[in-house]
Amino acid sequence: MATILEEEIFVRSQAVIARVVAGETLIIPVRDKERDLASIYSLNSSGSLIWKLLGSPRTVTQLAIAFAQEFEVEPEMVRRDVADFLNEMVAVGMVELSASVIMAEAEGPRVQEEWQQRASGRQAWAAAGFRLT
Repeated sequence: MATILEEEIFVRSQAVIARVVAGETLIIPVRDKERDLASIYSLNSSGSLIWKLLGSPRTVTQLAIAFAQEFEVEPEMVRRDVADFLNEMVAVGMVELSASVIMAEAEGPRVQEEWQQRASGRQAWAAAGFRLT
């Protein structure tokens, strides 16, 4: 299993559908326009929180901080668990690297630097309570 770097940015995979049923998040992979019912994943409240947070691009650190705030623990206490869970989600195709990060890496250092500047601007707006669309 690949090691997840803390600065990598992850999002939900577009190859799955998710529904909340009786308080649990159910995730079903969609392959070749067919549902693979042999691989339905059920997330508890902790996993559901991470899934919800991945509705927008996040790093392991950002996920750990949000998780820690929700459950009133120190981010350092949950960072490894969040990374391990994220690793499992990547392995089964529920989560993937953000496409904008992959494109920036393919384009080279100049584009990566421009992307990072834009991303930090978005983070500053989000921190101020604004949401960019």
